[in-house]
Amino acid sequence: MTKGSLRLASSRAVNGTVPPKRVPNAELRTREYLDEFEVERLMRAAKANRNGQRDATMILIAFRHGLRAAEIVDLRWDQVDLGRNACLHVRRVKKNGMPSVHPLQGDEMRALRTLKRESSFVFVSERGAPFSRAGFAKMVARAGDEAKFKFGVHPHMLRHACGYALTNRGHDTRALQAYLGHKNIQHTVRYTELSPLRFKDFWRA
Repeated sequence: MTKGSLRLASSRAVNGTVPPKRVPNAELRTREYLDEFEVERLMRAAKANRNGQRDATMILIAFRHGLRAAEIVDLRWDQVDLGRNACLHVRRVKKNGMPSVHPLQGDEMRALRTLKRESSFVFVSERGAPFSRAGFAKMVARAGDEAKFKFGVHPHMLRHACGYALTNRGHDTRALQAYLGHKNIQHTVRYTELSPLRFKDFWRA
């Protein structure tokens, strides 16, 4: 091939394999969290599915412990202690995330005990394989549709719902930071900014 036959591609050439630019979440949804009543509504919708007990339990555990999608699908039975002092040993997937030990509530214990221990993973597919992040996302989105939400629901909204709910219960920011495994407290402060408690006494004399 001669030099004359070589030609540089134009910088304005469009590569058909490049995916379209992702639309910012703010343009897709009016908010990025659910409140506690909406989480319960989502769980009821999920429970109506063929694998309803598993799906509703995934939503409950992800919400209660502020788990990311990667953390809930990777949850293993050796992280779950259903003994006298029932607790969940939370491993964070983020490089700087802080692990912690969370107490398990009665409804969580009952839900977890109904699941079959057919794998080292707590949540598995019908084929016995570990649940995937994509599978969890599809399940949550489908439950949101079935629950008649007017906005799209995705798994990370459950983590935000956890932070929002605990802030509204009056927990201090440092404790919430440890519970959610945030290395940087600035990531935790956003929940304080969302809380209506900030403005509770504004109109009192």
